Amino acid sequence: MLDTNAFDTGTLRLFDEVATSGSFTAAAELLGYTQSAVSRRIAALERAAGGPLFDRLARGVRLTPAGAVLHRHAVAVLDRLGRAGEELAAIHGGRGGTLRVGSFATANVDLVPGTLKRFAERRPGVELRLVEGLTSRLMDRLAAGALDVAVISDYPAGLPAEGARTVLLREDRLLVALPRGHRLAAYEDVDLRDLAEETWIEAAPRGQPTLLVTACAAAGFTPRSGMRVAEWSGKFGFVAAGLGVTLVPELAARAVPGDLVLRPLRGMAPARKVYAALPGTPLPAALELVEMLGEWKVCTTVSPT
Repeated sequence: MLDTNAFDTGTLRLFDEVATSGSFTAAAELLGYTQSAVSRRIAALERAAGGPLFDRLARGVRLTPAGAVLHRHAVAVLDRLGRAGEELAAIHGGRGGTLRVGSFATANVDLVPGTLKRFAERRPGVELRLVEGLTSRLMDRLAAGALDVAVISDYPAGLPAEGARTVLLREDRLLVALPRGHRLAAYEDVDLRDLAEETWIEAAPRGQPTLLVTACAAAGFTPRSGMRVAEWSGKFGFVAAGLGVTLVPELAARAVPGDLVLRPLRGMAPARKVYAALPGTPLPAALELVEMLGEWKVCTTVSPT
């Protein structure tokens, strides 16, 4: 049985150089060994291989059939290790590898796709993979090592107390979506108290306090609940039909159809915070992406891109 423990990379490189040059002396000069050191290491390799790898000739050496077989495998191994080294250098330099990104749904309207496009242009050697999910599930995946960075929100359940490094990206204001013919649509902004008699289209998380209820309570009224609609496209349809109004995160402003208007709320406007979450030892590419996420200008009715 072969002693493959003797086939270390240094010995394989020496073996390859002897085979390529056909000379112990030439290999010794190129690699900075003495000729006797080369002879000893090749002899040890031959013992581990179970027999001669070179025919010793009057001038130089020549691979035996067994040596030719080992040389073929040695070249493949050294090539794979060389490519591995290049890929590792690219990963540690933020120029290559795979970057696994997680994001909650609303951030995928504008913030994440816009930033990933810019990142891909800057780092074309990095393969991007995206996972969409709730903040709690994204944090679980991050903790399990299945994500390299996650875009998360503190609403509705808040942020985990520990287990990840978080970077505040932005405050995501909630805007009110109105039909274009609404009595308040012509104003630049809207006082929440002027919406006290409106019907609200929403699908609040069960058992969780909502930003709408909290903001309305501060304004002195309880919002009138209408039809429960979860999907944004559905909410927009109900508002466009004049069946109510709804709150829309600033992150989702780009998705609002043209027959609606978005208006910021005056006073104690409801808002949530958006963060990037990173593992304890983040990849350089993840750190660069987080920096770019913080720079992205989200399209809104107030500050369009």
